[in-house]
Amino acid sequence: MRVGIPQGLLYYWYYPLWKSFFEELGCEVVTSGNTNKKILDMGVKSCVDEACVPVKIYHGHVQSLIEKVDYIFVPRIMSICKNEYICPKFCGLPEMIKYSVPGIENIIDTTVNLRSSEKGGIKAAIETGLIFTGNKGKIYDAYENALNKQHIFMKRLEQGCSFEDAVKGKTRVQDIDRDYIAVLGHPYNIYDSFINMDIIKKINSEGYGVVTTDMLDEDRINKFAGTIPKRHFWTLGRKILGAGLSFIEYMDVAGVIYLSSFGCGIDSLVEDYISRYIKRDGRLPYIKLVLDEHTGEAGMVTRLEAFLDMIKWRKKDESNISAHGRHICSCERLS
Repeated sequence: MRVGIPQGLLYYWYYPLWKSFFEELGCEVVTSGNTNKKILDMGVKSCVDEACVPVKIYHGHVQSLIEKVDYIFVPRIMSICKNEYICPKFCGLPEMIKYSVPGIENIIDTTVNLRSSEKGGIKAAIETGLIFTGNKGKIYDAYENALNKQHIFMKRLEQGCSFEDAVKGKTRVQDIDRDYIAVLGHPYNIYDSFINMDIIKKINSEGYGVVTTDMLDEDRINKFAGTIPKRHFWTLGRKILGAGLSFIEYMDVAGVIYLSSFGCGIDSLVEDYISRYIKRDGRLPYIKLVLDEHTGEAGMVTRLEAFLDMIKWRKKDESNISAHGRHICSCERLS
């Protein structure tokens, strides 16, 4: 039995879990491959205009799998953490796919809901596993083994590995002799090199390392996410917010880049909160880059290069160049 996993959205977090689980049950896992222009164009044509570009891309990945597999795994993800929710589009994703993608038939649309208890994970695993075997013990073992592989994968990300290296099982030692740029955003914006125009490689080519939200431990994220007056109930938003506020406090990066999807409601709130804090603090260079299907590489590269040049000049001239438009002289700071 061949099970297809679209290479979009939370694939960039849970691929090791899903792949291991299905393989333990005797299935062959087929991914849709890296995003390309054909996949993007298919997704744009089949998806509603109001959706963000990651959802459109996901539609394209699903279409590319239809003729290759027996089932396509499109889970209905409601919550991945206790007392928190995920983006509403994830909740309705199976329905969006069913009524938008032509020729779609065998979808595995298991509901994943961990809001009340982590037992929601094993419940979803059993519901999915029963499609392939009636042996619940085998399903339980497959899920436990998959969880172990997922924990190892997330630990590698936390240690500074890229998504590709973490999947391959490689380890990485942080280079403490160079400056780092923080790249904030949803994992599918950070790790999909097609839609973000290979931004991480471009940053690396300028001599900087990259730090993402996934490279910070959960305690650090929760500590700073908990400083805002009201608890953030979106899991992805909480992680981005906690990471951004921690960078302001510790100043352990040379600058911050926020990758935002056009039309993303969560980004519109979280990015505004982070940018206000950074501007108020006045020490960290910051830029927001918006991604959609119309984003041109030339414009993106120009803005990125200008931002990195500003960081270099700022470091050279100490704090005399403001990251937010206002020129600050040394005499002002001493008076």
